[in-house]
Amino acid sequence: MTKSLNARGAAEKLEATFLAEMLKSCGLGTQNSSFGGGVGEEQFASFQRQALADAMVQTGGIGLAEHFYQAILEKSDDR
Repeated sequence: MTKSLNARGAAEKLEATFLAEMLKSCGLGTQNSSFGGGVGEEQFASFQRQALADAMVQTGGIGLAEHFYQAILEKSDDR
């Protein structure tokens, strides 16, 4: 049971990390004006992207977590 929960958590974290990178690629959190907050603003924007990605996964995400979960279970059964 614990192995299954750990696998599920790892799969969801992997999907959230992927989604956060996709949100970054889409430009979420970037400023177009010259009065941006600099390096600090970019750091906090990454927190915002990660929180949004985590929320997306908790509400169903895009389905990657389930595929990752099944792959993790298959690999652990092979050992």
